[in-house]
Order: sequence, then C-alpha cells, then structure tokens
Amino acid sequence: MSATTVSAQDIPNDSPLTVSFRLLLGLYAIIPLCLLLQLFDAWFWHGFLLQSLPSSPKQFLLFQIIFGTPHIVASSILLASNTDYLKFYRLKIISMTLAIIVVFGVGSLFVPYKALYVIVAAWTVYHVLKQQLGVGRGLYRLPDWAFYVLLWLSVTAGLFVYIGIFLKNSLDVQQVEWIKLIAGSLCAALIGTALLCQRYITTPSGAWFLWSNVLLVLSTFYLFVQQYYFLAILVPRLVHDATAYIFYVVHDYNKHHRQAQNFIYRSAARCRLPVFIVLPLFSFALAFVLQSYGDAAVNRLSEFFFGVEVHKAITLGLLGYLALMHYYTEAFTWKQGSPYRRFIAFSK
Repeated sequence: MSATTVSAQDIPNDSPLTVSFRLLLGLYAIIPLCLLLQLFDAWFWHGFLLQSLPSSPKQFLLFQIIFGTPHIVASSILLASNTDYLKFYRLKIISMTLAIIVVFGVGSLFVPYKALYVIVAAWTVYHVLKQQLGVGRGLYRLPDWAFYVLLWLSVTAGLFVYIGIFLKNSLDVQQVEWIKLIAGSLCAALIGTALLCQRYITTPSGAWFLWSNVLLVLSTFYLFVQQYYFLAILVPRLVHDATAYIFYVVHDYNKHHRQAQNFIYRSAARCRLPVFIVLPLFSFALAFVLQSYGDAAVNRLSEFFFGVEVHKAITLGLLGYLALMHYYTEAFTWKQGSPYRRFIAFSK
C-alpha cells in the first residue's frame, strides 16, 4: 500500500479516525530491540538465544498464528465482506485466480519447485518492502527514479537474505558466502543511495521514515549474517503486519462505526463488540482455526467421503492462495482513488 497525506475533509465528516505517521514510525522500534537482544546474547548470555530460537519462524506454529497469516486473512475478510469492493474488483480477482491456477497449479508440473519458491519469495519481499517504502512516500516525496532505486535495492537485498534463510539447508558453504557478499554489496549501495536521496527530503519526519526503512533492510541482513534467523524474519514481519492492521482498523472504523455496512459488523454490534477489535479478533481466530485444525479436518472429510487423503489443503492450498491474492490486491486497493481510500486519512 502507498500513502499520500490526505486531510480529514477528504473522507466523510463522521469518520474522524486517522492513520498516525508517528504511530507507524514507532513500529520500527523493533529494530533496535532485536539488535540489542542479539548483542546481549553474544556478549552476556553465551548464545542462549541463538541456540534456543528456531532457525525459521515457520517452525513455531504460534509465530504463524500471530504473524503473517492473520493479516492475510484480515485483508481477505475486508475485501470479501464488503460487496461493493468485491463487485468493483471482481474482474481482477477472477483474472488473478485463473493466473494462480495456471502458474502454480499447471505450472508446478513443469517448473522446478525451487524456481516457484524463488518467484513466491521475490513477490513476498517486494510486497513487504513496497508497503513500507510506499507508506512513507508521501513524507519524503522523492523523485520517482530515486524511490524506485531505493525500492529495488531493498527488494533485491531482501530477496537474497530470504533465500539465505529459508533455503539454507539446500545451499553449500560457498553459495551461502556468495549470498552474503551480494546482499552486503546491495546494502552498501542502499546506504549510498539513501545518502544521495537525503537532499530531496525537506522534513524531519520524512528523513526518519526513509532511514527507518533503510535500517529495516540493514538490520535484517546483519541478523542473517549473525545467524539469528528468527530475529531477522521477525523485524520486517512485525513492522509489515502491524502497519497493515493499523490501516485495516482505521478503514473499518471509519466505514462502520456509525452504521454497520456488512454482516460481520452487524453481528459485532449485536454482541456489543467495539469496532476497533472486530477485524483483528475475527482474523486471528480464523487464522488460528485454519492453521491449527484446517488440514486435519479437510483430510478426515476427504478420506471419509472419497477414501482419499488430502494433505495441507488449507495451509498450502487455501492460505497459499489467499497469500498470493493478498500480494496482488494490496498493490492497488489502497492507492489514491480506490474505494478503500475514501475511509483513510493521515495525520502527523
């Protein structure tokens, strides 16, 4: 998602809630926190965290239930539960669904697994960093060329780190060293580009956002090199997911707090649930059920009715589809002029 500063007059008068840039910037406090944890572990705790944390957050089911899956589910709920949005974007949704079936369904029969994995990894990294750089774009107001140089340096460096973490068991020592060298060189280029871009920025908040996003990439690379893989993934994951939820909650409050516009908020109103917690509560609960019990339930049903076992139908099939659709739809649903943006305004 991208952001341009919008005044409260651009949304309905009865929709006073705004997205605070100061709050968004505060999310980046996870960077120094994780760096301090790593340094304390190396200096005083004799590598206790390094030995105790999983090599990948995906090894913790709890991590998946808290990060990643809920905000993807929330994005899908927001789109699907508002029929006006669903109608507005129906052709794009149908087209993308068919493309996913062709590329990842039929294509998986011919394209090597690692190639598909790298494609999804690249899309994931692009989605995460495009959101974070895009949110601050209205503050640092860089020329297009400067913004896209920063974006692609960040994405490329992030992709090599992602591959180094999630495919490390299939890489030899030399390949890992090459990944570190390439990612490190890209990070150095990112710093140099950010220094050049500094002259275009006229506000302190713009500079803070720019360097926070640069540090997001640098800290991830540093933690990867130090083999704190869990923390390396935690940093961008927390910032990205929390940023998304802030947008979702502000949107839903402004759209539904006066009068519920869909069945979810009408049901929540009858239960007297505050508007602020409806989407987070619903999406976290649904993510927990799907992640914890979905595969087993589908497998039992398919075995009972058809005598065939179906493995990972939910975690790989349904949630995988929702993730890819999320990466696609978030690229345009939050842009200026979209139906979503009628209910979003920003404040310092």
